Amino acid sequence: MPIRIHFGADDLARTQVASALDPLWETLLSLHLLQERHGETVFGRWRERTRSRLPVSVRNLLFPLAPPRGYSPDFLTPSESADGLEAGLEALRRTSRERLRTDMRRLAASRHVPVWARDVGPRGLERLADAVGSYHELALAPYQSQIRGHLEADRAERAQRMLNGGVAGLLDGLHPNLSWEPPVLELRGTRVDRDMCLHGRGLRLVPSFFCRRNPVTLRDPALQPVLVYPVQHESGWADAERRRRPESRQNPCAALLGRTRAAALEMVASGCTTSELARHLDVSPATASHHTAVLRDAGLITSHRAGGNVRHTLGTLGSALLEQASPTGEALPTA
Repeated sequence: MPIRIHFGADDLARTQVASALDPLWETLLSLHLLQERHGETVFGRWRERTRSRLPVSVRNLLFPLAPPRGYSPDFLTPSESADGLEAGLEALRRTSRERLRTDMRRLAASRHVPVWARDVGPRGLERLADAVGSYHELALAPYQSQIRGHLEADRAERAQRMLNGGVAGLLDGLHPNLSWEPPVLELRGTRVDRDMCLHGRGLRLVPSFFCRRNPVTLRDPALQPVLVYPVQHESGWADAERRRRPESRQNPCAALLGRTRAAALEMVASGCTTSELARHLDVSPATASHHTAVLRDAGLITSHRAGGNVRHTLGTLGSALLEQASPTGEALPTA
């Protein structure tokens, strides 16, 4: 059965590919995978390690809300998660009672819902957000660099498709089950048959490491439209991450600046806004702004306003520092 996504002229102009992973979408989709047995070649080692370390309390809270098949509540993936894990968890804690009731009714229509989940109040949401944060730290955080590398490779491919074929090239090449027949993007292989009208809101395309089979979207048409699609995977990625040396040994900048600011400096080497940096580092915009202020005061980066954003680039000193820190002695590419 298909989902038909209807575009208008404004929607085409406002369609974009997310610049970084969405931590709560990755969390939800990884929970789906954790409860399955398929895809052992790619995800087997990750499943084995994660299952062996997963606390029973986290399992009991999250598994009932994230079944491997069928509906998962929309409130588990708020749009604020695009700004990083902290922003997503805060939005989860502030979920309205109306949203909770609507989503839980939909979940209960297809499966048993635990007693504790039938009337979740503020304290329940706090526990749930804490469990999501703990799970993310255990199951995803140790593999961030590998996951991010796959997503950045996909984003580069999407940019090339956009350059060569425009929006049509971008939409038609996302996934074998997606076909673009203007003005409709049709998603086949789903369990529902419905139409999704964008009404000028555009479509946020989110590449996902843990989306294994078919692209997915939110159930509620009133929410900001999003389409999450799987990226290409490499087998052995979990073992490759395990073999990595500690970052502080790999990158001398980390010993000088700290791991987070060293990662920020490397991100700025390609040019980025504060929001993009926050998503890349998986921190709040305020935290990212603090890091850029420290780097700017040290003379390592420069910042200038471009429209409604502040864009950061390397200064001469920052470029020299990265050049000295590079294993090859070559400066990282700058924008």
